[in-house]
Amino acid sequence: MTDKKTALAGLKGEVFLLTEQHKSFASAQIELLAAIDVCGSISKAAKQVGISYKTAWDRIDAMNNMSAQPLVVRSTGGAQGGGTLLTELGYRVISGFQALQDEHQKFIERLGDKLHTLNDVASFMKSESMKTSARNQFRGTVSNITLGAVNAEVELDIGTNQLIIAMITQESVELLALKKGCDVVALIKASSVILSTDTGVVTSARNKLVGTISRLLPGAVNTDVTLDIGGGKSVSAIITNISATELALEVGNKACALFKAPSVILLRDG
Repeated sequence: MTDKKTALAGLKGEVFLLTEQHKSFASAQIELLAAIDVCGSISKAAKQVGISYKTAWDRIDAMNNMSAQPLVVRSTGGAQGGGTLLTELGYRVISGFQALQDEHQKFIERLGDKLHTLNDVASFMKSESMKTSARNQFRGTVSNITLGAVNAEVELDIGTNQLIIAMITQESVELLALKKGCDVVALIKASSVILSTDTGVVTSARNKLVGTISRLLPGAVNTDVTLDIGGGKSVSAIITNISATELALEVGNKACALFKAPSVILLRDG
């Protein structure tokens, strides 16, 4: 008979830190935060944890956008220079996660000593959590719902004195059980975002987030642009290099991100 401890030797558990507002942080995110604290810059931290500079910023933007307060702030410098600091909340998240991870490992070891069917449990639970390709993710509170004949307009307060408006079907409103005051997540693909340097521009797009250009990452064809919209939150857009040149985009310039209400996807925690 196969020894129980041998069969369970490869079993590992992964911890997600989940707050009362259902904001989660995985070990890869915590590792990046810890590296930022040690290195003091995004580029050095990214190298230390083995990811690209762009991936590091994507993770930081996602964490800040999904948190009521920023975990990471930039001090001074250009797009790939200057310092990056953890906020007090960032330190608390790291400390709490590491303590939880230690206790979780002890729990896994105790289970391995007591249960014969832990491998079955692990196999059942190994399906991955939902992931999305949408670069822009904002957690907010529904501030208003306007019902139409077929569709509904949902206003979402993302906590930066700016609203996101989504156009979804009434059936979706019912399926998500949306109502004023409930928390939801808004997803917007970076390719759906249009940039303008005229912050007073009037268009048919219902959504306009005004901010300051914080990063420009040019590629072979397109440029990845990130706007700091305040409150530690940001919005990303993918535009052509030609458009970036014509708009004369520079870090520190004011700009606005425009996107249509139907391009916003809403998610709600189960």
